Amino acid sequence: MRWHDLRHTGAVLAASTGATLAELMARLGHSTAGAALRYQHAAKGRDAEIAASLSALIATPHEGNNR
Repeated sequence: MRWHDLRHTGAVLAASTGATLAELMARLGHSTAGAALRYQHAAKGRDAEIAASLSALIATPHEGNNR
């Protein structure tokens, strides 16, 4: 195992927790979005989780929300 493999694993795990592109860039020290996008492939599986969270957000009454 190489050092880069450990770094890649950490970045993929961070992406899978929902880290934004900007957060991944900061965590990895990347200056371009293209470099950080390599790790976003892990977030693709979060589609169902994101949809459920959005549904819950809409269904939850919020202060000041007159709907």
